[in-house]
Amino acid sequence: MEEMIPVLSGSEIAQKVKALSHQISKDYAEKDLCIIGVLNGVFVFLADLVRELTIPVQIDFVRVVSYGSGTVSSGNVQITKEIELDVKDRDVLIVEDIVDSGLTIAFLLEYLKRFHPKSVKVCAFVDKTERRQVEVPIDYVGHVVESGFLIGYGLDLDQKYREVPGIYRLKL
Repeated sequence: MEEMIPVLSGSEIAQKVKALSHQISKDYAEKDLCIIGVLNGVFVFLADLVRELTIPVQIDFVRVVSYGSGTVSSGNVQITKEIELDVKDRDVLIVEDIVDSGLTIAFLLEYLKRFHPKSVKVCAFVDKTERRQVEVPIDYVGHVVESGFLIGYGLDLDQKYREVPGIYRLKL
């Protein structure tokens, strides 16, 4: 088993999620917000985030793949589940567990343009800068890390470790 080095505890995560939810609720008060979660990793963070919101939202999901079974993005982003909500003339918030290379978010920003939303912003629980290939706007960030392969709180390695309540760096 890989060595797990603590990055964020469950209580630290909860505090950061609450702060993000407060800011999003404030920024989108009186607006028609549609949240698009990026599967699979976002499900834990998104569930916690929306439970803390004080505004009504509609939620949809998109599923994209770029990693396969490795620890480095292939660079080839593909949609395997499209959005189903009508986002035309609506404010959209893409919610992602982690932004790493930036390729997925850049792809999704272009993808969503074809649906003519009123606005599109990005919320990521973790902004990891080490392997950034494309600069992308991240409007709401829970935690910034420079490097390391992270697992827990929805983040995985080959579909393992998503259930771990904290966030850890794997010593590979």
